[in-house]
Amino acid sequence: MSRVGKKPVPIPSGVTAVVEGQTVKVKGPKGSLSLVLHGDVEAKVDKGEVKVDPRVDTKRARAMWGTYRSLLANVMEGVTKGFERKLEITGVGYRAALQGKNLQVQLGYSHDIVYPIPEGITIVVPKATEVVVSGIDGQKVGHVAAEIRAFRKPEPYKGKGVKYSGEFVFRKEGKKK
Repeated sequence: MSRVGKKPVPIPSGVTAVVEGQTVKVKGPKGSLSLVLHGDVEAKVDKGEVKVDPRVDTKRARAMWGTYRSLLANVMEGVTKGFERKLEITGVGYRAALQGKNLQVQLGYSHDIVYPIPEGITIVVPKATEVVVSGIDGQKVGHVAAEIRAFRKPEPYKGKGVKYSGEFVFRKEGKKK
């Protein structure tokens, strides 16, 4: 049995959750999100919480049970608090700036990288070497942060590149004479 799936997802104050067939629609102070459940699980709203249950007793249904309970908890967190990923840019001449609805990043290439900001995502550049990606959809926030990091991943010799805030970059020793 899924230990994660057994726990019901509490509905915070100021949030409404409605189950329509296989879709759970959640509306909160930051916005609204919906989650389409897998065919092996079902959801019910009762007494201020959403309970996810498997429809059949198979290994796949038990796996989906815990997975979709976690996804539903992330949806609840997204509409109340939101998600945020911080990126740090390290390197001489490496910088980022906002240009309207685009993020312009200089990472040592012969050209600047212009990244169009997707809908539902907010990007803030407090310093030229720091980028903050935020939004209500945790998956989308993580994906955008990963795409920006992929422009130039941190290299192991000097540590230059784009890394997550708090990420440890394993450093290597250079060539010896």
